[in-house]
Amino acid sequence: MKVTLIGASGNAGSRILHELESRGHEVTAVVRNPEKLGAGVKSRRDDLSSIDQIAKTISGADAVVSAYAPPPGDTDQLIPVTGRLIEAVRKAGGPRLIVVGGAASLEVAPGVTLLASGHLPEAWVSIATSHAKVLELLKASDINWTYFSPAAFFEPGVRTGKFRLGKDSLMVDAKGESRISLEDYAIALVDELEKPAHIRSRFTIGY
Repeated sequence: MKVTLIGASGNAGSRILHELESRGHEVTAVVRNPEKLGAGVKSRRDDLSSIDQIAKTISGADAVVSAYAPPPGDTDQLIPVTGRLIEAVRKAGGPRLIVVGGAASLEVAPGVTLLASGHLPEAWVSIATSHAKVLELLKASDINWTYFSPAAFFEPGVRTGKFRLGKDSLMVDAKGESRISLEDYAIALVDELEKPAHIRSRFTIGY
């Protein structure tokens, strides 16, 4: 499969890149600074500021994975970038789009999201709000999209291959903790690319 991976040098993107390559997919890594990528990685430089340029960048791809992370001080950049990406996907002929999303829009009780619960640390409210708006943008679009929410704690760890998938509720383990490693998240994302099960919908993951 030909996959264009946006944000390939970031925490999530680098793990997804490794997982895709290890399974033999043809990956084009899209980053601001290709110098950050290892030797032998096919890459394209794109700052995601132009719909036309993004459309050229993703042209010919079977699927696009966005692991784009906005600047820490301007998380709302996530919203217009996603808007341009949606338009570019449409212009490029409609490859599938999978977005590395956030956890705060997941429900912790019927009808109550983590973001609305008041339990989210203040430092995470801004990025969480931006991610929630991205999900609404995707829902309002007519493209082939999937939004993949991680668990609440989404950190470097071990590639175990053992995890559970869910839909719209925050997943917690027997101890009441919501965690997933970046490595196991990458497995599940590439699984979804290879065997689509969540077309035009959101799903989530946890231990």
